[in-house]
Amino acid sequence: MIKDWQDLTRMIGNEDILIEKVSIPKKGITISGTFDLPPLAKLPMEDQVFVAAFVRCHGSIKQMENLFGISYPTVKNRLNRVGKKLGFLDIKPAEDVSEILTQLEKGELKVNEAIERIIG
Repeated sequence: MIKDWQDLTRMIGNEDILIEKVSIPKKGITISGTFDLPPLAKLPMEDQVFVAAFVRCHGSIKQMENLFGISYPTVKNRLNRVGKKLGFLDIKPAEDVSEILTQLEKGELKVNEAIERIIG
């Protein structure tokens, strides 16, 4: 018997899962269909814990280092790996974006060129 989401996560492993029925018992509502899980729910449990800890630490990498006993580069690499799993865009460092925006402001770039250079 499945007692909680951790049991469910262990049971399905890395397999894809679709939800076919959603119920809101207090309102007497049941919706049937095929629903995909949200991106965070698709992460392996250890990545979900890492993201939850990061949010709880208010994004402090220093606190994450202390909490998990890992180095700054390890925290950054793990955040990047989780971000890629979630499908986040890779954005260039702020100084590159600043230079691109300056070129845009001067009329040296068109808007679509600036966007392409920022998000690739």
